[in-house]
Amino acid sequence: MARPTPPAGDASGPAPHPLFPLPAGRTLDICTELHTAILEHRLAPGMKLSEDEVGEIYGASRTVVRAALQALAHSGLVTIEKNRGAFVAKPTIREAHEVFQARALIEPPVARMAAQAMTESHLAGLKAHLDAEHAALHAGDMGRALALSGTFHTAIAEIADQQVLTAMVRSLISRSSLIIALYWKRADTACESHSHHALMKAFQARDGKAAEEVQKSHIVDLHSGLNLRAQEEAPTSLATALKR
Repeated sequence: MARPTPPAGDASGPAPHPLFPLPAGRTLDICTELHTAILEHRLAPGMKLSEDEVGEIYGASRTVVRAALQALAHSGLVTIEKNRGAFVAKPTIREAHEVFQARALIEPPVARMAAQAMTESHLAGLKAHLDAEHAALHAGDMGRALALSGTFHTAIAEIADQQVLTAMVRSLISRSSLIIALYWKRADTACESHSHHALMKAFQARDGKAAEEVQKSHIVDLHSGLNLRAQEEAPTSLATALKR
């Protein structure tokens, strides 16, 4: 499946894991496609990822598909169960609380560091990223908008130029996407435009303290926007979710 060129600041494909390098070739293509489908909420938490069915959809061998699924398992987006196969990860309510608590600890100081490191080029990239997010919202493509909203946060971490913290933020954002898919209770949960615009204003002023406070409030707001009770997901076939 051909993907459009991502906007500046978009990092929706899988990022290198600190312990597990990315696969190459066809395996990487499938890994990227599945990663994007999960973050855009086309593949629901708990959905089974049959090696045979994924292989049929992409015209790939089971060996190639298995390698892609294992790479996604290392990132935390997929779980592999003995004698059952691979599934899109399904965070528990406890995990949901812990992920957003971790984000509230890590991302505000990262935003402060990003504000201090901000350049005009960085600002232009973030603005292009927000423009793409808003375009997706206006087009009714909520899945794409949600993915872009999350990667806006990883772009901020990259600007801060802290490799360890960036890896943590990437992992937390990926897990947040699954949590939002399961537990969101209002349409603006993942795309709070006023918060992102307030962050941009702080970045433009190179005001680290303001950026830190806005980011902290934003993440608390995201957390409070979740309905952390068990939800039932409507089944969706792999073929439909991965329509090419």
